[in-house]
Amino acid sequence: MYKILEELNKTAGINGSMIVGQDGIVIAADLNSQLQDEAVGALAASILDTVKKSMGRLSNEDLKQITVEASKGKLFLNDVGLGILAVTTDQQVNVGMVRLEIKNAAERIKLAQKSVLKD
Repeated sequence: MYKILEELNKTAGINGSMIVGQDGIVIAADLNSQLQDEAVGALAASILDTVKKSMGRLSNEDLKQITVEASKGKLFLNDVGLGILAVTTDQQVNVGMVRLEIKNAAERIKLAQKSVLKD
């Protein structure tokens, strides 16, 4: 998992990434030193849970990605089965490129997860 996060972080504009359980507990993290793993993990889990509940009320539970934009950067959240892939970026970032790289990383995480479960 750490290798996948490390590769993802090589993408221009990405500052860090992590995998956090649905309960907010950090599974793996490669964030920059300015961010606290536990704080980002708890925030990611809380946001995803709230949005999933809201989408359920709208009868649309197929949540793929959440993007939070702030003045200093963006936070992308993706459900990857075992947890949430959270990615932090600069404010000015190629969103299409970042989404493509996140999609590729999410697929690799899911494959790695299946491999571990088989063993």
